[in-house]
Amino acid sequence: MTDIVDPALEAYAEEHTSAVPAYLDDLADDLRATLEYPGMMVGLLEGRYLEMLTFALGARTVLEIGTFGGYSALAMAPGLAPGGRIITCEISDVHAEFARRHIAASPYADKIEVVVGPAIDTIATLDGPFDLVFIDADKATYPDYFEAVLPKLSPRGLIAADNTLWSGRVLDLADTSPDTVALRRFNDALAADRRVVVVQTTIRDGVTLIRRAG
Repeated sequence: MTDIVDPALEAYAEEHTSAVPAYLDDLADDLRATLEYPGMMVGLLEGRYLEMLTFALGARTVLEIGTFGGYSALAMAPGLAPGGRIITCEISDVHAEFARRHIAASPYADKIEVVVGPAIDTIATLDGPFDLVFIDADKATYPDYFEAVLPKLSPRGLIAADNTLWSGRVLDLADTSPDTVALRRFNDALAADRRVVVVQTTIRDGVTLIRRAG
């Protein structure tokens, strides 16, 4: 993943962000050693950012689309309101098993459920409402995930869509790769969508926050 923030500033920000618990460090070390594409894992800054969103919302119901190794789910868990839960959707059996193992070893085993299968199918079975939805899965399907979860968002809920700056590649019009084109179209559609209020942030690889308008 290409840095979109000055690496020195990124390092400074990490140095001035609260350290994560040992179970998250253990997960990160294990993931880098055993899973492909470790750059897909959210790191310290984005993990704490997601935790702060969860806490600020007083979230009781969190839906995550794209578990990967479980880092983001475990990062959000301390921010849950009492009795809160996270449902996280994963298409890969390998990733789900990895995440479940680390979740089971954490203090939040009873608060996080990993569901395996196409996320669109899983969402259709869930009633909501969701206080926070974190979208971090296949980029071409972002519009479908967005449309599926928007009606199930709680009145003051947020959707957070990850990777929306795509290491800056969204600016390179010569880049016509499917994921880049998909994210560019998603970003443009959101900016023009009168149903929602949107802010695109430069946290890590770009995190877009979305709420209902009005």
